[in-house]
Amino acid sequence: MNRKLIRPNFSEIKEKMSKESAKKKSHPPSDTFAENYYYLKQMNKKTLMAVVLNDSQTIEGYIEWYDRNCIKVNRNDAPNLLIYKSSIKYLYKANDKKKPKENQKSENK
Repeated sequence: MNRKLIRPNFSEIKEKMSKESAKKKSHPPSDTFAENYYYLKQMNKKTLMAVVLNDSQTIEGYIEWYDRNCIKVNRNDAPNLLIYKSSIKYLYKANDKKKPKENQKSENK
């Protein structure tokens, strides 16, 4: 008995694989770098920022440094603080006359 070995043509398989992978959409990037851009902009301009923590405590100062997990706030007449980003509710420019809506609501009460 004589058996014949059948081998597939690998070039055809490679072409099919490349066509299938080209059809699939790639996932959007997980990091848009918008946060990094904002921090760098405020650091370079030395903008006075107000950081509102989860417990509604407000800290004013200049952002001196940041990384993935925390920011360093440089304050006048007070010690510098290293604040975890997970404990920040929101932040805004302290020089702005407009305050966030949450603060306006609490002041009206």
